[in-house]
Amino acid sequence: MEFVPGENPELKIRTEYTLANIGNSELTFVDVTLPDEKLFGRVDLRAEVNGRVTAFANLPAEYQQEQPNALRIPLDPAWKQKQMRQVEIEYAFRAPADGGKQITLGDEDFHLGSRGWFPLLEPPKHFMSPYPKRPINTAYTVRVPADFLVLARGKAAGRKKDGSEIEYRFDLGKRDLTPCIVAGRYVAWSARPNAAIFWTLAPLKDDPAPAEKRITAAWSILEDEFGPLDANIRAPHVVESSKLRGDFGADAGPATAIFPGGVLVNPAALAQGIGSEDFLDGVTLALARDWFDEEIYPAPGAAVVMGEGLPEYATIEIEEARNGEPGRRQRILHYLEEYDEARKNAAEKPLGAATASDSGDERRLALAKAALFFAALEDACGEAQMQGGLKQLVALFSGEEAGYDDLRAELELSSGKNLAEMFRVWLNQKGIPEEFRARYQTQTGGQTGN
Repeated sequence: MEFVPGENPELKIRTEYTLANIGNSELTFVDVTLPDEKLFGRVDLRAEVNGRVTAFANLPAEYQQEQPNALRIPLDPAWKQKQMRQVEIEYAFRAPADGGKQITLGDEDFHLGSRGWFPLLEPPKHFMSPYPKRPINTAYTVRVPADFLVLARGKAAGRKKDGSEIEYRFDLGKRDLTPCIVAGRYVAWSARPNAAIFWTLAPLKDDPAPAEKRITAAWSILEDEFGPLDANIRAPHVVESSKLRGDFGADAGPATAIFPGGVLVNPAALAQGIGSEDFLDGVTLALARDWFDEEIYPAPGAAVVMGEGLPEYATIEIEEARNGEPGRRQRILHYLEEYDEARKNAAEKPLGAATASDSGDERRLALAKAALFFAALEDACGEAQMQGGLKQLVALFSGEEAGYDDLRAELELSSGKNLAEMFRVWLNQKGIPEEFRARYQTQTGGQTGN
């Protein structure tokens, strides 16, 4: 990967594969899933097979709906058994439409998330596979201006200076998750080993020490509650991203996005003040998503509830660790108020039907209810049992897709409880169960109606 600065900066991506046909028949094509053309601003697509330029072809019509970003690389002559093939794929990213968690690209900074930006070769019978996987062993390089700081997933394997640029090399092993890159012309601030680190495009105006302590403490709680994220991540990073769009698809306003072991924040988020509760809450929530929207891949139907709702629930756990049971109860009341307020502006649908394409108010409604759903599960399972089940879920499904059945199985195994009815009621029915609402609002004098 190479960053090319300028008025219209771009990222050049080139991948090389050495492949062997270990199947029982010859192959006449290889299918590859590519980055979305619009979201990533993908241009200049090119492929070579054994050094010869090859034109891409569309997949058959019956596969195109299920694999909208896949193309076919024809093989001529046919790829016989036990033969090797060298496949090279190139493209660039320029002016992406996303500006979110998958990619940001500015003239002084960029990031590539851990999904969607690199090509993935499909197995020959890809329609039998839930999703394509990268090769087990991967080496990749990141070429940037010499004054850039770089964070990337994997084991650092050296760097080489070439004029005004530096090329960094990283190795990914069998147990490493997919690559992610964060880089820019940053000013770094850190106060102590294994504590939160700030990377910003200009020196921080406020004293970062109090915020660093809060963020480091939250990170430690998340590791205790849900297990270690990655042995190579010793401290969380908070990194400014100049092109990060606002949350819920807005173009302005405070926004965060995740990468393994850290969080991106846009200038509007930093303008809140790094010591403000709004800023710290946003960073804490984003860090929690490292476990439930990064370490594991929520199944499509559970992307909102598990990928976004579980991190919301994690903020309840962090508040309890900081302020005990009163803190937990107060956080639950906060989500009840969020739910009731969002319901004034959005028509509710069952929680299990929530999708990432819902409107902002619909998503706020779903996320508040999802946090309360997991709080109710904790009440039913017990705190230690809930933590144990979630730790096991993260450990077993690291780098893989997990859905409601997987979540329920781990919580039932950990608690010894049958949770079928709870999942059915919370996911399929509208509203907040009266028993749950009464448990928290009656004891505190809350008057919010259902």
